[in-house]
Amino acid sequence: MTDATENRTVADGLVQRLVDWDVDRVFGYAGDGIDPILAALRRRTGDVDLVTARHEEMAAFMATGHAKYSGTVGVCLATQGPGAVHLLNGLYDAKLDRKPVVAIVGQVVSTALGSGYLQEVDLHTLFKDVCAQYVQTVMAPEQLEHVLDAAFRTALATSSPVCVIVPHDVQQAPLPDAPHAHGIVHSSATFARSRAVPDTEALERAARVLGEGERVAVLVGQGARGAEEQVRALVERLGAGVTTSLLGKPLLDESLPYHCGVMGHLGTTASAELMSGCDTLLVVGSNDPWTEFYPEPGQARAVQVDVTARNIGAKYPVEVPLVGDAAATLEALVPLLPERTGWRADVEGFVRTWREIADRRVHQETERLNPQRVVHELSQLLPDDAQVAVDVGSVVYWYARFLRLPVGVDAHLSSTLASMGSAMPYGIAAKLLHPDRPVVALAGDGAMQMNGLLELITVAHRWRDWADPRFVVLVLSNGDLAEVSWEQREMEGDPRFPTSQTVPDFPYAAYADLLGLAGLRVEAGDDLREAWQEALGADRPVVVEAIVDPDTPLLAPLQPEKKLEQTLRGLEQEDAGGQAARLLREQRDQER
Repeated sequence: MTDATENRTVADGLVQRLVDWDVDRVFGYAGDGIDPILAALRRRTGDVDLVTARHEEMAAFMATGHAKYSGTVGVCLATQGPGAVHLLNGLYDAKLDRKPVVAIVGQVVSTALGSGYLQEVDLHTLFKDVCAQYVQTVMAPEQLEHVLDAAFRTALATSSPVCVIVPHDVQQAPLPDAPHAHGIVHSSATFARSRAVPDTEALERAARVLGEGERVAVLVGQGARGAEEQVRALVERLGAGVTTSLLGKPLLDESLPYHCGVMGHLGTTASAELMSGCDTLLVVGSNDPWTEFYPEPGQARAVQVDVTARNIGAKYPVEVPLVGDAAATLEALVPLLPERTGWRADVEGFVRTWREIADRRVHQETERLNPQRVVHELSQLLPDDAQVAVDVGSVVYWYARFLRLPVGVDAHLSSTLASMGSAMPYGIAAKLLHPDRPVVALAGDGAMQMNGLLELITVAHRWRDWADPRFVVLVLSNGDLAEVSWEQREMEGDPRFPTSQTVPDFPYAAYADLLGLAGLRVEAGDDLREAWQEALGADRPVVVEAIVDPDTPLLAPLQPEKKLEQTLRGLEQEDAGGQAARLLREQRDQER
């Protein structure tokens, strides 16, 4: 092993420190600015695997996806200059969805810094916002270990991306044993979390507020992970209803009679009725930005549970803040609450009504295949051990509303940044983490053309090494950036602008065949079940190309009439807006 030789370099020490932090996978792309690190990774093949994406942005998304599916730190690697710049989008995804990622970035030789050297970029300035919690350049070999240790601890403690910059010449430098001397910092690759619980007085105040509520709503976000049993116990004790943020969707069983589904613009009518009708709100581990879908300010008394104090009261006025671990806090809170029937009957009515609406929507007649039905059909067949990756666009609406995840199936997407192109790198990260489990990635044609087609090459390159070869990619092909088209109509009252919205035709299924994968093209609703069964039972990755209708409305639940009329005005200005207007009116009538 190189760490036992006197020729050990800083690059070797860096890889060893990754091993010390239990990192076994790094996502990256090669460049001469990180050649010494690449050589060190080669020398430690088997200890730390390098996963090469087709673009550094995808490597950063893979690292973020790894953090989301594993709950551990994701690590990405890029060279100086353009390589570093390309990491930003994936790192912002980690920042906004609060996931720990360590970006390791090369830099030009330190003697050339400030000279306008080839590929020289001021990396501290570049990363100071996205990696606001920690950005550091290793300028001397003796710095390496404590800088890496601080980076990992900070990423974990703050649930955020951080950046370590290593100039090329420093990577090549010998790594001496650091002396015990002034200015030399010794540290260790260790981290631990506390299990914070609010004090008794705060818990009792919260119990009083919740206990006095007649119509309690519970909003659950990703911060409630690990507290699912406690959330359910609280909801049932108070006769409350529950809704989730998009990030909180995978946590609770959506078949429960009081589960109103996802809230927000892409949510359900049940969630909208729950939030508009409640008199008390409990927020658990959510900082969801859809503030217009919260109760009206002053409508509901609110209690919020969050491990991060700065999230308390950030999206809705809170009467009782509870800063602490969600599971521990709710475990202490539930016994203090009265047992009541609350408004359970009303909530279950909201849920029944939404399920009836959802059933009508997935069977709406459209000129081409109904995209809602495509995702709905998957619900009946999704394996219990699947991992789901969801891209940004119209597919998020159908995922949020119509894909019922089996209990324990994890699903992730770029939620707060809402960046197109995340499903394929997320899916690859999930598959590499658990190669014995199937992956289903859901994307639109815009996202696939943005970068998903390139990462299919990565899938084609790697799938034969997987214990379970199933990696199913759904492409909703409608020739349109549908979400933005509907936003143009709804938000502006403008017609769709074809020049900006048209997605060029592309043979997704045939492309999969060309790569040695399998491609299935589906155009009829009656063929959907068979296509899903074939894809989920295949002996290789499959691309399901569904030719879907672009006119299916993407509107918030229970829209006010004024907003609907504005959308219709936009449609009236389009030459081919007839079917879209009909579907919109049908959906409006369903909600009345």
